[in-house]
Amino acid sequence: MNYKTRIGRYQKCGTSSEYFHAYIPQPLPPNPAIDLSSLYSLLDQANVLIGRLDGMGRLLPEPELFLYFYVRKEAVLSSQIEGTQSSLSDLLLHENEKVPGVPEHDVFSAPVV
Repeated sequence: MNYKTRIGRYQKCGTSSEYFHAYIPQPLPPNPAIDLSSLYSLLDQANVLIGRLDGMGRLLPEPELFLYFYVRKEAVLSSQIEGTQSSLSDLLLHENEKVPGVPEHDVFSAPVV
């Protein structure tokens, strides 16, 4: 089988005055079958690491609070790449409505996800 058409092909569709190209994938399962045996060890490693992460998450007293701070920290780091001078404490103080002299244009420009 030609490697260019193994995964699918483009086909001209439409009327005589208007047409478009549609991608038509080959039916599943592929022929010849895809050999995934080289990925099994990586899949096992990923499963072990997901299990560790799940275990660590169960040890946290308040996972929601950890996630809250983690998302804000990432937002501040992303904003600092763009040139803002805001820090994590600035953002948290602003969210708590206690902004003692912090330049608000930097705090407001921090994308809070």
